[in-house]
Amino acid sequence: MTVAPAGLQPVSIVVVNHNAGDLLAECLEAALAQARQVVLVDNASEPGPLEQVLTRFAGHERLVVRLSAVNSGFAAACNQGAALAGEPAILFLNPDCTLAAGSLAALCRGLDSGAAVGMVGGLLTDEQGVEQGGARRAVPTPWRSFVRGFGLARFADRWPRLFSDYCLHRDPLPAGPLDVEAVSGACTMVKRAAFADVGGWDEGFFLHCEDLDLCMRFRSRGWRILFVPDAPAVHHLGMCGRSRPLFVEWHKHLGMIRFYRKHFRHQYPLGLMGLVVLGVWLRFAGIVSRHAVRVAWQFPARAPAWRSTPRPLHPVPATTPSLPST
Repeated sequence: MTVAPAGLQPVSIVVVNHNAGDLLAECLEAALAQARQVVLVDNASEPGPLEQVLTRFAGHERLVVRLSAVNSGFAAACNQGAALAGEPAILFLNPDCTLAAGSLAALCRGLDSGAAVGMVGGLLTDEQGVEQGGARRAVPTPWRSFVRGFGLARFADRWPRLFSDYCLHRDPLPAGPLDVEAVSGACTMVKRAAFADVGGWDEGFFLHCEDLDLCMRFRSRGWRILFVPDAPAVHHLGMCGRSRPLFVEWHKHLGMIRFYRKHFRHQYPLGLMGLVVLGVWLRFAGIVSRHAVRVAWQFPARAPAWRSTPRPLHPVPATTPSLPST
């Protein structure tokens, strides 16, 4: 891989958007400053904020836009974006992620560091520069999930092979690229040949765990995965799902179940698999319960404003402004 003219990297950045709002514009700005091509796939976002972003970047020759009237899920949209990508490397980047200057070049160096390197991931931080979990991790096998869920990771110092956690972000940052089992789908770059070799994203995942699935399939085909610490990106975690939190959580937990069944049902005892699945659904039940309590607590304060909002006597037909497409 060689650096393109004007310092642009020979990379297609695929951004899958669903109601990211102003963060999308920030993401695209940083992406277009570093990559030869940016592909935006929109998964049925609300038209108003999206149209503002499209107007801002209208006519940009290195931006390809694909609009979908249906939210097909993250994995399917990533495959749609990859089909439009024209560069030898593809970076899948969340719309709530902003690449720091020079991060794409660092990812390219990592991807070029060996013929067997098929995937690299960057360092995800919050707005204060604190590393987030997920950018470097071990695969959360049923046993590791059991250890984490029941608080057994506290014994890892004494028995590290038995009780180690799958989150590695609490470890000191490595001095250079580090081989890991998995990186985060929020900032994942792949060689086009490696991506084709594994068959792309599994579209059976709507949201969540599709990145872990992709990492496992890369490694099963002999491809190495590197975490690149000098490729930071600010990740505004959870911003895209705030308008429909239970919808997001439902699909996240479905993704967990699919991941465990797909990769581990023939490797682990049925009893342990049952405990893990039960733990997943208990976790979801806890989230739903907390959400219900929060809504009930806030309702008395919001009810007067809701009741005083004028409503039309007759339904007003909704209009959707036309949006540009490729």
